[in-house]
Amino acid sequence: MIIRQAVIRQGRRIICQRSLATTTENVEGLESSLDSSLKETHSIEALLQNESSSNVPNINNTTHATPSTDSDRNVVAANASMQRQRSLTSKLGTTLTPHYEPHTLVSSPPSPAEITLPLLLASQSHLGHSTSLWNPMNSRYIFGIRSGIHIISLDVTAAHLRRACRVVSGVAERGGLILFVGTRKGQDRAVVNAATMAGACHLFDRWTPGSITNGHQILGRCPMRVVDEFDRPIPGYESNLLERPSLKPDLVVCLNPLENWVMLHECGLHGIPTVGVIDTDANPTWVTYPIPANDDSLRCVSLIAGVLGRAGQEGQRRRRARAESGDVTYHPVEFEVKKNKENDVKTGGDEEAIHRAGGSG
Repeated sequence: MIIRQAVIRQGRRIICQRSLATTTENVEGLESSLDSSLKETHSIEALLQNESSSNVPNINNTTHATPSTDSDRNVVAANASMQRQRSLTSKLGTTLTPHYEPHTLVSSPPSPAEITLPLLLASQSHLGHSTSLWNPMNSRYIFGIRSGIHIISLDVTAAHLRRACRVVSGVAERGGLILFVGTRKGQDRAVVNAATMAGACHLFDRWTPGSITNGHQILGRCPMRVVDEFDRPIPGYESNLLERPSLKPDLVVCLNPLENWVMLHECGLHGIPTVGVIDTDANPTWVTYPIPANDDSLRCVSLIAGVLGRAGQEGQRRRRARAESGDVTYHPVEFEVKKNKENDVKTGGDEEAIHRAGGSG
């Protein structure tokens, strides 16, 4: 019993001594860290004082520039050395002319006369779909099979593209209304540029079903205007345009027929001719003038749209040239103009100069 009490007393003394030693070590660590932080603070203050006490360079009141230093001189010397090396090595190497520039297919597309097989090949027009997805009605357009993919004959593509260009050019020359449609992602720029060159309309968002078959309900409130053979608006016909039905295109150019089969069906019901890019998995009977090509390649679609736009631009140029000589290439729209109480507008010689009623307005 006495031994147990002695052990307990000695144990308590040992524990007290250990706790005091630990507390002393913690205090010494805190003091050392505090001293180091004070030293860092003093060094930072000394550095700031040295920088603030340094002389500010003189500034020229005329040029508002500081005197040049050694670092500035080094930069000027390095720049002069780089320019000298560039002038000496600029004539080295080879220049590849001509070379393929894909962006020119949209910014400056070729004309129908400039269509070549190497251009179609560089635009990936020959690549079809897998053999398991083909439509047997495209067998006359297929050149062969490679790695399980159908290869489209570029000779057939060039021939059908030239035929479509003649159709677009003829419709534009006779003052017809052309509609370019391309609703896939990335086709909007090519569609807008082609329609701008051909003086046509464009659609790149979504085709509203019934725009042709039920156009008086869907497009009945769209504004229309009357223009002459030079596409100049003719005033005085606004009251008559309210009673006329909505316009229908004379030709539709579709760049992705698979997604717009409803539009092609409506065009077929109303006898509107269509031009379409037909891949190996599409049905060529959906369109009037098929162009066998790769509809999944943006380069191919941009090339075809640009060439068709150039064809429409050439047709518009011929139409205006013949109009300047007094030859109108179409039959004007004839309708009576309601009399206006103030201006007393009457039908007369202006009807012979009417181009069409309801161009894009």
